[in-house]
Amino acid sequence: MKKFRGIYVKNDAEISVMRQAGGIVASILDELEKAVRPGVKTMLFEEMALGLCDQYGVKPAFKGYLGYPFALCCSVNEEVVHGFPSQRELCEGDIVSFDMGVILSGFYGDSARTVPVGEISEEAKKLLAVTEESLRLGIDQVQAEGNLYDVSLAIQKHVESQGYSVVRRFVGHGIGRNLHEKPEVPNFVPKGANPVVLKPGMTLAIEPMVTMGGPEVEILADKWTAVTKDRSLAAHCEHTVVVTADGPKILSQRLEA
Repeated sequence: MKKFRGIYVKNDAEISVMRQAGGIVASILDELEKAVRPGVKTMLFEEMALGLCDQYGVKPAFKGYLGYPFALCCSVNEEVVHGFPSQRELCEGDIVSFDMGVILSGFYGDSARTVPVGEISEEAKKLLAVTEESLRLGIDQVQAEGNLYDVSLAIQKHVESQGYSVVRRFVGHGIGRNLHEKPEVPNFVPKGANPVVLKPGMTLAIEPMVTMGGPEVEILADKWTAVTKDRSLAAHCEHTVVVTADGPKILSQRLEA
């Protein structure tokens, strides 16, 4: 593993391990999504995530990280990120975000998605669609010798063009042997930021966090759960991506058997 201006650049063998880790995360998220329905307590998803980590022979990345007490981040409605699994029951019309990470052979996989609970409102459907579209548009800008902030700009422009806001307190990040590495990957263009050149082998966790209202968040008494200050709905999508000479490659997709 080499560094370019403080950013780790992975070799093919390391990227292969990260692809396996990301594929496992995708498989876990698929199973969680299948179990979403009204009346389910969110602690079920934590239990499922732990069981699936055992099944796949990986370590849950978040459990114990900086003191976080669970394997899964499970955020409902106005909760943006870092929500705790609990005895809360999902209700028809809710939206729930799952953020999951694993460690495989010393490397991290990380991905997130927001899913509907039963039938949801048209407004909530649009929020989910815009968030997913902004992630896709951001990934499209992951080009060798390109500027990292083209990713940020693509996400911000799409979200704000739809009348929504991107959260500024939390951002994406580099990822590899550490869950959080350089560079930060904001979902907006920071004022006065110098260009960050993308090089083949850089691996990025890109994760738009989008609200129907304003961008401000506050942290609940548990010291982790971030909610929208105006209590508007929020959605969160994330993929781990590697920069290649042939364009972006998503590492957090389910591996074909």
